[in-house]
Amino acid sequence: MRSLLRLLPYMRRHAWAYFWGMVCLAATNLAQLRIPEYLRSAIDAITDGGFEMSEIARLMGGMLLVTLVLAAGRFGWRYFIHGASRRIEREVRGKLFDKFVDLQPSFFGRSQIGDLMARSTNDMNAIRMAAGMALVALFDGLFLTFGILVVLFTSLPRIAAFAIVPLPLITILTLLLGRFIRGMFTRVQEGFSDLSQQTQEVFSGVRVVKSFVKEEFFLRRFREANSTYQLRNMRLVRVWGLFFPVVTFLSGIMTLILLTLGGRGVILGELTAGDFVATLSYLEMLIWPMLGAGFTINLLQRGAASLARVNEILDEPVEIASPENPVRKLTSTSISIRNLSFSFPESDTPALSNVTLEVPEGSVLGILGKTGSGKSTLLNLLPRLANPPRGTVFIGGVDVLDYDTATLRSVFGAVPQDTFLFSTTLRDNIAFALDEATESVVSHAAEVSTISRDVSIFPNGWDTQIGERGVTLSGGQKQRVAISRALAKDPQILVFDDALSAVDTETEEMILSQLVGEREGRTSILVSHRVSTLATADRVAVFDGGRVIQFGTPEDLLSQDGFYREIAQLQQLSEATHRG
Repeated sequence: MRSLLRLLPYMRRHAWAYFWGMVCLAATNLAQLRIPEYLRSAIDAITDGGFEMSEIARLMGGMLLVTLVLAAGRFGWRYFIHGASRRIEREVRGKLFDKFVDLQPSFFGRSQIGDLMARSTNDMNAIRMAAGMALVALFDGLFLTFGILVVLFTSLPRIAAFAIVPLPLITILTLLLGRFIRGMFTRVQEGFSDLSQQTQEVFSGVRVVKSFVKEEFFLRRFREANSTYQLRNMRLVRVWGLFFPVVTFLSGIMTLILLTLGGRGVILGELTAGDFVATLSYLEMLIWPMLGAGFTINLLQRGAASLARVNEILDEPVEIASPENPVRKLTSTSISIRNLSFSFPESDTPALSNVTLEVPEGSVLGILGKTGSGKSTLLNLLPRLANPPRGTVFIGGVDVLDYDTATLRSVFGAVPQDTFLFSTTLRDNIAFALDEATESVVSHAAEVSTISRDVSIFPNGWDTQIGERGVTLSGGQKQRVAISRALAKDPQILVFDDALSAVDTETEEMILSQLVGEREGRTSILVSHRVSTLATADRVAVFDGGRVIQFGTPEDLLSQDGFYREIAQLQQLSEATHRG
């Protein structure tokens, strides 16, 4: 239950709401405790036979007043306590999302998106119930139990002493129940996460699923996950479901004791009919505190299990953050990489080894290499999407680790290898990096990337919804929209990570010819498997196995034996064969 202590700072911020909620709850309970007393007086007055209607009217008026207090109190505690728990849910979810935004990309690489979504939604409901209804059940149960026992022992101590014998058994049952619920609920939430992950994966890859005719395979996987989730839920329900009939049975024993002792007392004249009915009412009222104890344990254990899952994310260390006194201004966009070696934590093989490169401001660096040679890793280290070793990567003569991360990343405009577009309009995707984008900026960026020539075929032009991840666009269209998005930002450093692989040669030449004029005097990095793309670069670095094996102008590299010339010759042969 220690994980629930993490809710205390949130609850302190809403202390007044909880205070007034508890005041309203106490007023509600006091009103409830008065109802049996009115019943006692009314029944005793009737059985005595000497009552007057004015007396009954007075009792009815009192009960009406109590009912109004009861209604107002119930509205009050729901407004204050449930309102506070809803706000806490909002704050925890907001803090969780803030943490997601701050966490490094490697965290998402080792996490399942469906699981993260489950923690952001389903687990939040359990946390809200622990911060709200669990406290209501706890306070309600303790207040009513104490109040009822005081009334019973004050008026009928002997009968009360016998009638409450089952109460310790209910306490023991509640404690035993709590030992099972948390572990079972954790497994239920894990099952929900697995179900969410499978669903999200199929939705995201539905084209691949259909193209490989794997619908039946994924249906089978989903049924298995769904059945597992159902079975875990049923195990929890069976354990929790045992509580209610047992409590009902034990409360029935209390009623039986009252009927035996109280009925005998009424017959012998030791207590009045009003006393008997009032005592019966109080014992029936005790059923809710008994159930409330179970509710409290159930909700607190569920909340603790869910909060523990959320805390795993909140406690995840943020590896990429601004230093205490960051540099907030770039004086130059020159890039200097000095003896850079880098390995991912989960791998023993270096992704980069002793890489040294100089990219003067305003120049264009081309990068060529086999798949897995370290090209994308290098590009991720420049804006600190991963942390390079200190003293290895400099921009404008300053170590990238010393920059404010927002300042550093603001100078980059990237077209990643894996094109990601948002589920919004074509215009909004191009203007994504800008707070306020004019029509001319969007149009110009689209002209340079040549996506503008495709706008007429979209059903709603610039306002066409392109679907999740740009599902309605072709691969080449998605790349050109991503290029437009980067160009609309007009970045000081432009990074193309194999950004023209899905476009045809003619379109590539058009884009590059416009890009050269557009980017004159600004720093750019072009990663490509096509030698024709790299021909526009000032210098080209050839990577293999995380090392730079060749470096020079495109013309120099063509004149030398090596990987660059081999690729150029193969591509020329392929083009000649294609034309033939």
